[in-house]
Amino acid sequence: MSGSGFHVHGPHDHELEHAGSHDAHPADAGDGTGRKSMTSQIAVCTAIIATVGAIFAYMGGHTQANAGLYKNNAGIKKTEASNQWNFYQAKSTKQSLAELARDMSSEDRKVSWQDKIARYDKEKAEILLVAQQLEKEAVDWDRKSEEQMHQHHRWAQATTALQVSIALAAMALLTRRKWLEWGMLGVAGVGIIVGALAAFHI
Repeated sequence: MSGSGFHVHGPHDHELEHAGSHDAHPADAGDGTGRKSMTSQIAVCTAIIATVGAIFAYMGGHTQANAGLYKNNAGIKKTEASNQWNFYQAKSTKQSLAELARDMSSEDRKVSWQDKIARYDKEKAEILLVAQQLEKEAVDWDRKSEEQMHQHHRWAQATTALQVSIALAAMALLTRRKWLEWGMLGVAGVGIIVGALAAFHI
């Protein structure tokens, strides 16, 4: 209230008075159709769905990162296994040359060559075990990567369903159609089920 008796309203004052008049007449706000209740329900459901969707999106990103990491580990193990197989082949070549040299050498040199052949044979056996173990680890990392990618797809499907559900919620608020509200809840339910499948690696 100013000194001259005039009262100046701010925009926020007008909005507060407008909201207060609606609160004073709840029947006018809802027109007896339950629209205000419907709006509140959809708003709460949308907030819950958005929160669950954010969690699903995070899990989807997490599993995708894991899949990439595991695939990278598989590639490293495959490279190491390939190096071991090359090493094994080199030892085999040396062994073959040593056997040829033994066969062409005099009797007093044959024993020396035979010792080398035996050493190469032992080294080959050790390299073979390492190469096979590395290949097994590469297969295990590939399997883990595929499992993570499958789980990632599940999380992505669940997140998409929840996003569609939120879109239906917006349409329900705009059109006041009850079937859209049920559609929102149904699609959200599908999204949560798919998210549960992802959580249980199904």
